[in-house]
Amino acid sequence: MSSKSILEREFETRWRQLAPDAPDPVQEYRFAWKAMRRRWRFDFAWPASRLAVEIDGGQWAPHGGRHNTDGDREKLNAAAALGWRVMRFSGSMLREDPLGVIEQVKEAL
Repeated sequence: MSSKSILEREFETRWRQLAPDAPDPVQEYRFAWKAMRRRWRFDFAWPASRLAVEIDGGQWAPHGGRHNTDGDREKLNAAAALGWRVMRFSGSMLREDPLGVIEQVKEAL
């Protein structure tokens, strides 16, 4: 059974449809911040380019849901300190403008 969310599956499908010649991402890519002995994962990553995509669900949840927590900010700050560029997309962005989302990622690559 997959642990991917519906939105992650949607991004994966759109990537394959709209970026067939682009490199495929590594899904659920794990990275670590040794100083904090923490391990996190990106929804999608292109390690050679140090580019990651996070698909944020639950944006209508109280207080922004699980993507509006200090733990999530800690993860993104650690990723930035390690040289990662992290692009974040909501379900609305993915549904309303899938081509725009995919084009932004392709441009970043």
